[in-house]
Amino acid sequence: MTVLDLRPWRTSRDYRLLWSSGAISVLGSFITYVTVPLQIKELTGSYLAVGAMGLVELVPMIVFGLYGGALADAMDRSRIVLLSEAGLGVVSLVLLANSLLPHPMLWLIYVVVALAAALDGLQRPSLDALLPRIVPRDQLTAAIALSSMRFSVGAIVGPAIGGLIAATFGVSIAYGCDLVSFGIALVLLAQLKAVPPLSDADKPSLRGILEGLRYAGSRPDLLGTYLVDLAAMILAMPNALFPFLADELGAQWALGLMYAATSVGALAVTLTSGWTSKVHRHGLMVALAAGVWGLAMAGAGWAQPVWLVLFCLVIAGAADCVSGLFRSTMWNQTIPDHLRGRLAGIELLSYTAGPQLSQIRAGGMASLIGARPAIWTGGLACVVAVMGSVGLRGFIRYDDRLRPNG
Repeated sequence: MTVLDLRPWRTSRDYRLLWSSGAISVLGSFITYVTVPLQIKELTGSYLAVGAMGLVELVPMIVFGLYGGALADAMDRSRIVLLSEAGLGVVSLVLLANSLLPHPMLWLIYVVVALAAALDGLQRPSLDALLPRIVPRDQLTAAIALSSMRFSVGAIVGPAIGGLIAATFGVSIAYGCDLVSFGIALVLLAQLKAVPPLSDADKPSLRGILEGLRYAGSRPDLLGTYLVDLAAMILAMPNALFPFLADELGAQWALGLMYAATSVGALAVTLTSGWTSKVHRHGLMVALAAGVWGLAMAGAGWAQPVWLVLFCLVIAGAADCVSGLFRSTMWNQTIPDHLRGRLAGIELLSYTAGPQLSQIRAGGMASLIGARPAIWTGGLACVVAVMGSVGLRGFIRYDDRLRPNG
């Protein structure tokens, strides 16, 4: 068993700041991630109302994700991250204020969710494009693994705490915890060194965005990562249905555990991720891991005992982490720096727009056939879709030893 490679943490001050701020804000964000659908469920009791979160997030995520990628290539990436984080803190404050009203406004929750998606779309490309500027190329996989571990711990602890706080003390206290986390993260992010754009960087424009899209289209290996991840997320990410699944299983106490279970699997992978530096067929690993994700989600939909549902979710999380590690390594090692922000915006669509579309799919399917069938049919559909990636030879045969640096 090979443990974590800690070189990025030891050698890069800015990586330590970025990692630490992310650890705090991820924890708070996952508290809200559980609290918002729970509040909507309490207000409406509707599958479709919870699933509609994905609909209101989708367009802002696409538009601002692409524009955020263009900004990341044209402006100081660390400043974009800081300003976006401040905006997300304001969004959390609005959720808190709304929850304190005698009759919280459902429409305002949807508006705030859309604003949060827009700010996240602006921030994520700069976060992703920042990493190769503060970490040496030979440490990128290690840095991605450390960041994944941070995310996994937050995704385990955050939902568990969030579910407990929201159920015991109310959603207002949960939103307040998220607001505090943003304040701490901002203090850390303010200490990042400036990361100015290249001297000949293009100004943000539609033409620049299209240039990034054309570049992505010219790379079968990149296209494969996008398509496989979209299939896995859209078809087999049933998080929006967890409140209803917990009800069907008679295990409301397990709601937070359901949200956290996939991150338990991811954490197990990252804590033993030293082996990843020895793998060179990254595309093949992405496809295999996505297939296991689909099968595990199908198992979670079929399983009856709560412990077996949680076990399947743990396996799914481990597979998703493996896929994510190798997708990110392919992106960061091969994309030219002058396009990195715009490509990060496209990447954002594959790994965040997918979950938003999944909420729409899951909510719609559950309203027709029930929550459990909506989960297991999505898992099997994911496996079928991933099998189609075999035709993308540049993706399946990708070998990092045969590619020049980005």
